[in-house]
Amino acid sequence: MAMTQEKKKALFSQYGRHAKDTGSPESQIAVLTDRINELTAHLKLHPKDFATRRGLMKMVGRRRRLQAYFRNAAAPERYKELIQKLNLRK
Repeated sequence: MAMTQEKKKALFSQYGRHAKDTGSPESQIAVLTDRINELTAHLKLHPKDFATRRGLMKMVGRRRRLQAYFRNAAAPERYKELIQKLNLRK
């Protein structure tokens, strides 16, 4: 199921620097995490949906690259806060 605009706005206002912040690494990682969680639930019901699995793997790779950028270049302390809020492993 596609993400609604209201849900995206809520994620941007919760994790972004301000309410209309759509480009910061925090907000992008939050949106990708939400989409990854939705696709993971979908794939538990439909294990042979390989096209969706490929899209999921691409999103995971994109989120990993954003996390690496955010951890190294942007702000390590904000990265740690975001990881705790989103309940991610790294």
